[in-house]
Parts: sequence; C-alpha cells; structure tokens
Amino acid sequence: MTLMEFQRDFGTEEQCREYLFKKRWPDGFKCPKCGHAKYFNIKSRSLYQCKACNHQTSVTSGTIMDKTRTPLSKWFMAMFLLSGDKRGASALAISKSIGVAYFTAWSMCQKIRHAMGTRDATHKMDGIVEMDETFFGSADEGGKRGRGAEKTAAMVSVSLTADGKPRFARMKVVGAVNGASALSFAESTVAKGSEIRTDGLNVYPVLGRNGYNLVQKKYSPEKQSKHLHWTHIVISNAKAFIEGTFHGLDGIHLQRYLDEFCYRFNRRWLTGGVFSQLVLACALSGKITYHELIG
Repeated sequence: MTLMEFQRDFGTEEQCREYLFKKRWPDGFKCPKCGHAKYFNIKSRSLYQCKACNHQTSVTSGTIMDKTRTPLSKWFMAMFLLSGDKRGASALAISKSIGVAYFTAWSMCQKIRHAMGTRDATHKMDGIVEMDETFFGSADEGGKRGRGAEKTAAMVSVSLTADGKPRFARMKVVGAVNGASALSFAESTVAKGSEIRTDGLNVYPVLGRNGYNLVQKKYSPEKQSKHLHWTHIVISNAKAFIEGTFHGLDGIHLQRYLDEFCYRFNRRWLTGGVFSQLVLACALSGKITYHELIG
C-alpha cells in the first residue's frame, strides 16, 4: 500500500472505525458480555449497545487502543509506518509524522509492538529449526566481544523449509544463557518432536532429553559456514535494525523491539498485507496499561 492509498482508505475517523469494526467482528457484531448479535449504534458517542443486556462497547474496547484519547486515524498511521518499512520507525519519527507528543508516540509504538509479540506467540515452529544465542549491546571497555562481552542475552530460533529457506523467526531476551533458559525458549516456540540444530554450547543437550531431536555441531565459520546459516543472518539483521533505527537499546524494553523485527520478518512474503495483519493483531491482543509497558 502506498502512502496515497493509505490516506485515501484511512484518512478519516469514520473510515478507521468501520475498518476496525470489521476486523473485530468479521462475522457481524457480537456483544463481548453476552454474545448477542443485535445492537444499537450510538453514533454521538461511537458506542454499540447490546439489545439483550444493554452492555455498551466500542471498537477500541479491550484492544491496545482501549480508552485512548488519540484519534484512530493517528493510530492507523503509526501502524502503517511501523509495518511498512523493514527499518521500522523510532518514537521520535512517529511523533513528528502523526503530530503527537513524544511520550504519546512512544507509548503507542510500545503497545503496537506488544500486539506484534502477542500475535507471534500463538505460533509454534516445527520441522527443522535452527537455534542459537546472541548478545545485544556494545563491547565492554576492554574491547572484548562475543559471549559475556555485551549487555543483554537473547535466544534465537529460525524454522526452515524443506529446501533450507527461512520460514519463521522468534527471539527471546533471557537473564542468562543456560540449560533452563534454552529449554524454556524451546518449549514456548518449538513443537515437541521437531529437529533443533544448535552449536556446541553445553546448554543445549537438555533439549535432546526433553522431546526434541537435537542435532548439535561445534560451529566453525571456516569449516561449517552453512551450519546455523539463516539464524546468523537473522541475528545480524536484527542488530543492524536495532543500531540503525534506535542507535542501541538497553535491556528493559529490548524484547518488544525484537518482537517488532520478528513480526515483519515473519510476514516478509506478504505483498501489501502487513498493515492489515497488524490492525488485526492490535484488535485482538488485549489492552495493556502504561504501568505494564514500563514494568
């Protein structure tokens, strides 16, 4: 979708409200309290009142936009900007583009990223899956790089097609790279019985004892450059995204930015449908408060 097409289709509050209504209730309105299908449209307050139980709701109730004071047209523009470019967009860029305060833009972006992560968490990878660990941050004062040198540890997995192409990626910030974090990550992202390919680190054998077909090889760039090939590319691209768009991040909010990266990566094959998918994710992921965002 081009910017001109977006402005044509979502330039008014009414257009955005109608679109969100269809995303929330594709088969027709259903009261979130009793499930009844008939309702009164209270246009003066943008509410829908159930004819059976009189419960009132809106298109934003129970979504990340619950009780928002920001116009839907600005929310939609933020979603469009975050979904349309693999480099993403910073809160500062969003605030300037849609005309809101930086704090408002930051909160909107974090809520949208929350929806991205919530949506991807419903999917489990299967078949052949590469898994590795990485560290986000900068080198220590002595210039050391590699394990233990950078600030925030994360587990990374990438599922592959039968001919070895990447399908789906997930990343998870962990407190430490150990057997417990590796197993927890695998169980939340990979279906049991799948083949998991890893390097020679001693944290991974636990996977083979817990329902996964573990294929473990000591990684050597010179001798085994194809081993974990796509995982290394995804890690490299994620770091370029973090450094290029945000110039580095601390570990507190890193998870949501990794969720954003993975969300777009997992839908890279969609031609113009990423925005539509993101609106749906934002409609279904549930509300989240500011205190939950910063917690």
